[in-house]
Amino acid sequence: MSDRWYELENAAEVDSPALVVYPERVAENLRRMIAIAGGADRLRPHIKTHKMSAVVRMQVEAGITKCKCATLAEAEMAARAGATDILLAHQPVGPKIGKLAALAKRFRRTRFSTIVDDAGIARQLSATCHESGCSLDVLLDLDVGMGRSGLRQGAEAVKLYRAISRMPNLVPGGLHAYDGQIRDRDAAQREVACDAAMTPAIALRDQLVAEGLPVPRFVAGGTPTFPFHARHPDRQCSPGTCVFFDAGSRLSLPDLEFLEAAVVLSRVVSKPGKNRLCLDLGHKSVAADPVGTRVVWSDLPDATVIMHSEEHLVLETPQADSRPIGAVLYGIPWHICPTCALHAEAIVARDGRATGTWRVDARDRSCSTR
Repeated sequence: MSDRWYELENAAEVDSPALVVYPERVAENLRRMIAIAGGADRLRPHIKTHKMSAVVRMQVEAGITKCKCATLAEAEMAARAGATDILLAHQPVGPKIGKLAALAKRFRRTRFSTIVDDAGIARQLSATCHESGCSLDVLLDLDVGMGRSGLRQGAEAVKLYRAISRMPNLVPGGLHAYDGQIRDRDAAQREVACDAAMTPAIALRDQLVAEGLPVPRFVAGGTPTFPFHARHPDRQCSPGTCVFFDAGSRLSLPDLEFLEAAVVLSRVVSKPGKNRLCLDLGHKSVAADPVGTRVVWSDLPDATVIMHSEEHLVLETPQADSRPIGAVLYGIPWHICPTCALHAEAIVARDGRATGTWRVDARDRSCSTR
């Protein structure tokens, strides 16, 4: 593929700022994901990265029919796009409990599941599903070191899983373990950390199975630890970022051989001083996390950020004189997932031309189910 794969012959027709997606590169990333996992059936990609039904359809066409999501809007979008097994990896609370049950009842051909770490929420799910006349697979959410949600492996975790197995209209669905805290740049160190984090979780699974409880799935990891979980055929892998990839992953996870498949297109709107360019790419158009680098510019690798506000990004670069007002710049977002959520649609680029748009269908948190 060309080193300048991102350039659009008809960029003059594309308003800025814009999110641009390259389907051929997305398809190649899906092929690489399947190859690493050893089969499409072992994949449950996290669709929070793209939130696009067009990408879910690409996954389904490639044989990847399972997915993981963070919001009810993503779950509904995935069901509409043809996914047949959808995990809401976010413990539902408040109105979300009723809405999730409504989704399960509405999309009968889709298997819905969710995670819990609280017995009270499990009881509410059971009662709501019973009233709605549907059933729901429920996975026990484990805290394997991130400290964000889930139970530490131990007596409390065993007790909750036993309770789930006895609750009406709930099906014990297995274990969910996200190790997002593991991001060592060195792959060998990352693998050691991954194995250490998973050891108690595996012991818990073995204990549950020894008690005669069903543990039909073990959903583990994200993009950084994907290759290591893929080596264990008893795990479902949940990479997300690698569908589009991004600059942060490229620089911090050099062993992951995926293609950047989305860029932000921006224009110079002002030149506020020597060696400075002001672009129309504020933090309403590209993720404002993490602190520091937001975009890696393909043609301005030496550019440094001077200011980033709602609608503007000011760069300092010795190449400023060669970029007139109106010049188009292409950049790889540091963090693609929240960047996608800032755009209502993405420009679709094929064979070097902008050819249409894909809706970012699930950027809202609400869904149509009431």
